[in-house]
Amino acid sequence: MSLWTVVVAAGNGLRFGSDKQSADLGGVSVLERSVATASEVSDGVVVVVADGRVDEVRQIVGAQAVVEVVSGGSTRSESVRAGLALVPEAVEVVLVHDGARPLASLAVYERVVAAVRAGADAVVPAVAVSDTLRSTSGSLDREGVMAVQTPQGFSAAVIRAAHAAGGDATDDATMVEANGGTVVVVDGEADNIKITRPVDLEVARRLSAGGQADV
Repeated sequence: MSLWTVVVAAGNGLRFGSDKQSADLGGVSVLERSVATASEVSDGVVVVVADGRVDEVRQIVGAQAVVEVVSGGSTRSESVRAGLALVPEAVEVVLVHDGARPLASLAVYERVVAAVRAGADAVVPAVAVSDTLRSTSGSLDREGVMAVQTPQGFSAAVIRAAHAAGGDATDDATMVEANGGTVVVVDGEADNIKITRPVDLEVARRLSAGGQADV
């Protein structure tokens, strides 16, 4: 089954304070590392970036022949749709990955892909929540809560249909579920952190170097 990955890297980096995708992580940029891992399991990769950065990012990742670069939209869902538009119609499996998760391992990719190929509409890696959680109305039972990560995997037909229905969501599995699809959960990884603030980058640097994340 042919497989392409859409790597979403079109955010403005406001919480990070600068361009986190270009930040150094063990001698390569955050985005390069994310794209390199996606390329290992994919027949093609589409990188979605902020408007005006296509040429710059194409030079950064251009050595990898399987990569296309396209401008995203004003929301995450619009950016994913821009990436999907470059995925060939014949592709059967689509993964969507946040460029700001550079430590996603081949093992988590493989778990996601295996579940899609086994027939799942959508697959998300997730990890248990260890913090005590509260809402505005009181505490929540964390036993029924998981933290969802990427890459998320989809039957290509299912994710295309979900995006064709329009709307917006913080992740694509939510859109598939809203469109009537089912979501399967596989094991995520504690190290598969999302770089949102500068401290996250320091944690990622220690993890990628084989150290402890005690910053």
